Amino acid sequence: MRAIQRIALALVIIGAINWGLIGIFKFDLVASIFGGQEAFLSRVIYVLVGLSGLVCLGILFKPMEEVVEDTNHRNFNNLNYDTEFGEETDFSKEQVSVEKKSVENNIKGKSKGSSKKKK
Repeated sequence: MRAIQRIALALVIIGAINWGLIGIFKFDLVASIFGGQEAFLSRVIYVLVGLSGLVCLGILFKPMEEVVEDTNHRNFNNLNYDTEFGEETDFSKEQVSVEKKSVENNIKGKSKGSSKKKK
């Protein structure tokens, strides 16, 4: 937002607060600060608030900037399967050797058991 728009928005907020006070309490804050509604400074403030409202019309009709985040393609190129504690050990090689030993033991056990039955 430009500086002019910020100043205009601040003056519009001041005007809105003043109108709220007039509507609720029948108290004109700008007139009481600057010497009544007919005082020169009060009229200058009223004019500035009115011009600020016109400047803020540009903010009202300005299209909002949307932030579009594509969640379907976020960091899927760099997949990391490590644990939070460090590198994950590869159990596939150890598992294969354990399975081979168990198969060999089963075969040996069956052949021993079958030879005992035959005798």
